[in-house]
Amino acid sequence: MRSRRIWKRRAAKPSASLPGVSAEEPVAPEATVPRCPALDTTRAPLSRPTGVASPRPACFTPADLEPPPLSIHEQIEFSARTTIEQVEEGDELAPKFDEHGLLPVVTTAAEGGEVLMLGYMNEEALKRTIATGEAHYFSRSRQVLWHKGATSGLVQRVVELRIDDDQDAVWLRVEVAGSGASCHVGYRSCFFREVPVGVPEDGGRVVLQSRESEKTFDPVAVYGDAPNPTKL
Repeated sequence: MRSRRIWKRRAAKPSASLPGVSAEEPVAPEATVPRCPALDTTRAPLSRPTGVASPRPACFTPADLEPPPLSIHEQIEFSARTTIEQVEEGDELAPKFDEHGLLPVVTTAAEGGEVLMLGYMNEEALKRTIATGEAHYFSRSRQVLWHKGATSGLVQRVVELRIDDDQDAVWLRVEVAGSGASCHVGYRSCFFREVPVGVPEDGGRVVLQSRESEKTFDPVAVYGDAPNPTKL
């Protein structure tokens, strides 16, 4: 009984170093909440699942508060279409895209003037073409932005880019890398077949006539099993 009374007295004796706290009670260190130097505010702790190590408290740095740098094509700006005179004869680029966000592009060989292909551009494709000097298109069949030659190596370097009078169609004069082909079938031009003009002699059936004797590259070797962009 004597030992029990002694223990009680000791338990009630306050700590010499920390008044009001018993000697047997563990003392938790004072929690310090880190501050975010950029915002000069307390950083909020992040929630985490049980058993997962504690992440760093959330905080911004001065660099986080700055807007990210613009991509090269994002530095290109188009003007708003305000007047007929501005669109038709002014010096502001104010392209008009159709209801699908596209405009047609006629692409010809810089040397010789041969028509190589007809494509389409959306706003990003046109901006990337201007910014990089290489032809970019928008594939209607695949619904993706398309850097011509990225897979085949047949990159089209833009020698000249023109827009028509009402700014809803583009003409590219290009130099093509590699074999010089622009047709995914393997020919130099997508327009490698001629449609005869006049009434056919065999009762109305039109027979196409090829104007390119051979392909400039093997599309299977170049594209492999990639989906064919031609749709039925």
